[in-house]
Amino acid sequence: MTTTQAAPERESDDYLPAAVKETRADRIVLVCNYTALGLFSLAVLYPLVYVLSAAFSEPKNVQSGEVWLWPVGLSLESFRSIFDYDGIVRGFGNSVVYAIGGALLATALTLLAAYPLSRRDLPGKGLILGLFLFTMMFNGGLIPNYLVVDRTGLLDTRWAMILPTAMAVWNVIITRTYFQTTIPEDLAEAARMDGCNDLGFFWRVVLPLSKPIIAVNLLFYAVAQWNSWFNALIYLTSEHLFPLQLVLRQILVQSNVDPSQVRDVAELVRMKELQEQLKFSLIVIATIPPLLIYPFVQKHFVKGAMVGSLKG
Repeated sequence: MTTTQAAPERESDDYLPAAVKETRADRIVLVCNYTALGLFSLAVLYPLVYVLSAAFSEPKNVQSGEVWLWPVGLSLESFRSIFDYDGIVRGFGNSVVYAIGGALLATALTLLAAYPLSRRDLPGKGLILGLFLFTMMFNGGLIPNYLVVDRTGLLDTRWAMILPTAMAVWNVIITRTYFQTTIPEDLAEAARMDGCNDLGFFWRVVLPLSKPIIAVNLLFYAVAQWNSWFNALIYLTSEHLFPLQLVLRQILVQSNVDPSQVRDVAELVRMKELQEQLKFSLIVIATIPPLLIYPFVQKHFVKGAMVGSLKG
């Protein structure tokens, strides 16, 4: 006797989700959203495009207002003149030193402060974290900070650009949260059972697993140092210590090119004629280093910033 097996029934199409039909109101909202985003993007991109176009245009075309979107009369004369102005070249070098030195020192201090605060067995952790948070809400002000820098002998030195801003409490909190969500307590206990002390565990285990948050801190501190000019304005008086941003401020705000920094009279006359265009060229030069650094840390930046910003 043969038995026939019933063929499996086809899945009913009733359970398939039906396509949502857009209403007229939905389309209007969508068009409004895209229009608003387009206008916002245009408002952000146009000044950048204009600065870039003005930097590569002929000086006379920039001064006459002929440059609107694209370069008019391609010229690299303003970029060549930058390297003839000693203050700009020296300021660029100072900014590189401040950015690299400040980022390395600040990142090291942030990691050393954040990791103990992420451990449950740290005595007085709540009090220490409260003291850190207190400094975020209350500050002595400009004059007390200046007096501290002056009394410690940092005034008019390179350390005045690095030590007063050596660690940001907000970065400590982000890094602490990253450690709490990434480094389990069981891993520290296993390392302790294998004879590894806290310093060895931090150096051999924690740091190799913390590349994303290290990249985030390096980028944050380096960009902050690169764009910093107010501390230099207050703490520095020697021009050979000025960062690029302070030199840029003198040219943009004060419209001042120091004749003593130019090698000959003909060069001074040429730089006076290029002064307007020199502003745009300096903005382009000052923007290049952060743009070059970001691609190398981008793969770690998103992960570190997102994980570190979670509530711990």
